[in-house]
Amino acid sequence: MENKIITISREFGSGGRYIGRLVAEKLGIPFYDKEIIAKVAKETGLAHEYIEKKGEYSPSKSMFAYGFVVRNTMGESLEDHLHAIQQKIILELAAESSCVIIGRCADYILKDHPKRLNVFIHSTPEDKIKRIQTYLGGENEATAKRMMRDMDKKRSINYNYYTDQKWGDVRNYSLSLNSGELGCDRCVDLIVHASEVL
Repeated sequence: MENKIITISREFGSGGRYIGRLVAEKLGIPFYDKEIIAKVAKETGLAHEYIEKKGEYSPSKSMFAYGFVVRNTMGESLEDHLHAIQQKIILELAAESSCVIIGRCADYILKDHPKRLNVFIHSTPEDKIKRIQTYLGGENEATAKRMMRDMDKKRSINYNYYTDQKWGDVRNYSLSLNSGELGCDRCVDLIVHASEVL
């Protein structure tokens, strides 16, 4: 029987990681987020902090940044190598068992998997700012707003660069859920229900 894979892409501050963890708990399947960072670090010898920063985010807030990164004689940058290792690990995890995978272009990497549910979690700016402030321990509103904008910009550029899709485009996902309107618990219930028909 084919493994069921749930990939969750998310806007910064939307609660996507939290929702993904609850989905995995309800379904009794593994949850992979920072665990992927640990696996990549073990395989590459790169620092956890570097992988966390570069594995899902572009070098800057411009697509042109990829044109200026250092490349080896084969034309591969360290970012390209990191993406290739992440891709290999995500494919291995999907082959091992049913699971929930957060971010890292997993929806695109697993696009040919027959039993996958691709979810995008978004929310209102107000809801995301409040969640960022709570999660990060009292950041002021201006800082939270800047972080939300910068993180999403870098995340979308990385995704757009390594896929032939546009980050956040509803056509790339099975479900697109507004956690601000629905609430995290309702999002979890909808994802679990949708996964049952895979």
